[in-house]
Amino acid sequence: MTRIDTINLPQFQRATIGFDRLFEQMDRQFANSPNGQGYPPYNIAQINEEEFMISVAVAGFGMDNLEITTEDDQLKIEGTAPKGDEDVNYLHKGIGGRNFRREFTLAEHVKVANATLELGMLNVHLVREVPEALKPKKITIKDYSNTVTEATDEAGLLDK
Repeated sequence: MTRIDTINLPQFQRATIGFDRLFEQMDRQFANSPNGQGYPPYNIAQINEEEFMISVAVAGFGMDNLEITTEDDQLKIEGTAPKGDEDVNYLHKGIGGRNFRREFTLAEHVKVANATLELGMLNVHLVREVPEALKPKKITIKDYSNTVTEATDEAGLLDK
């Protein structure tokens, strides 16, 4: 059995055809945090089957310092560091206050419903809205005389 510890994406990409978009998304995900420190931290929660919440820790940022945009299937959350503490002589500065940009790839039919800023947490509420035309439909089965009949379980094969 062969074990793969690392994946050489460029070499793998050359051996595939038609997966360009997939590799672009993977590159975008790996480049999401250019500084590699994961700032600011975030959570993604599934509320139910159709609703999700992205919570980003943005302590010290006000509404005028934050911007949320969507383009195609990309959700971008950007923050501009608040100004005003340049004159403070910090003995220790452990609270992050730098510019950031987070990008998330949204699944098909997932849209931003709203966003709230509360107690240093930016909460982006997402909803999956599948068009009625794309939802599964139950097809009625008719016999040759155009009569609808119910399925029976004479053999005991259906779950009870």
